[in-house]
Order: sequence, then C-alpha cells, then structure tokens
Amino acid sequence: MTTRLAITGHRGLSAELEAEIDRMIRAAVAENGSVAGVSCLADGADAVFAQAVLDAGGALVAVLPASRYRETLPDAYRPVYDALLARAGKVVQLKYATPDPHAYMEAGMRMVDESDALLAVWDGLPGRGPGGTADVVAYARSRGVPVTVLWPEGAVR
Repeated sequence: MTTRLAITGHRGLSAELEAEIDRMIRAAVAENGSVAGVSCLADGADAVFAQAVLDAGGALVAVLPASRYRETLPDAYRPVYDALLARAGKVVQLKYATPDPHAYMEAGMRMVDESDALLAVWDGLPGRGPGGTADVVAYARSRGVPVTVLWPEGAVR
C-alpha cells in the first residue's frame, strides 16, 4: 500500500540546516515504504522532500497555489522547480492567479486533505504570516492527520 505523505516547511534554510533536514526527510520517507509525496515544490523543505520521494522511487503530486507561482520563487531555484514539476505524476493547480497568504493556506489544506500524514519541517514557533507552516500543522492536527515534526535539536532559522 502506498502512503500519501505531504510536506510543509520553512524556506530560506542555511546550506548546513538544509543538509540535516535532507537526511531527516530521507529517513522519514524510507520509513514509510512506498510513498506518494504531495508538495508545493517551493524552495527549501518542499524541494528537498520532493527530490527524496523521487529518489526513493515514489510518485510526486504537485499542488500549485497559483498560476503565477513560479514567478514568485527565487530566480536561481526556478530550474530545480521546473525539473521537479516535470517529474510530477499529477499537478493540482489552484484557482488563484498570484500567490498570497490565502492561496498558500488553501494549498496547504489541499495537501493535507489528499494525504495520510504530514511531515513538517518546523521550528515549532508561531508563523511569520498567515498560511505558513504553523498554520498547515494546526490544520492537519484539527483534521486528525498525523504530523511528524522534523527539526534538528538546537537549530535556529
């Protein structure tokens, strides 16, 4: 049976922190056996997760918050985004033109609703704005979806 795992997590991680998160995500993906990963494919935790799922032979579902989402991603990251998107077996495009906190929250909710469990690369702190990692974790918990928080002890973002 395939486990549908969603990801939510911070962006703008240092290279050192991202490497540790990569190890933690790969271990979590491996623990779940056959995995379908659900991700918004943003830079940071989302991309690390998507690559780990693909490397493990899993299927990738991309949930895009808005039609102009790519334009809001860092220029240097866009080729990685394009490559991950091209490998997605399913793409869910939300109705928004440009991403805003509401679009991000709806994308997070859609990922949770399509998943059996949520991985959260989260420092445990309140969100910096609506629609972020803390809000997606709260939504998953309110829906009874199991949440696994992945954050290296003592790490600060």
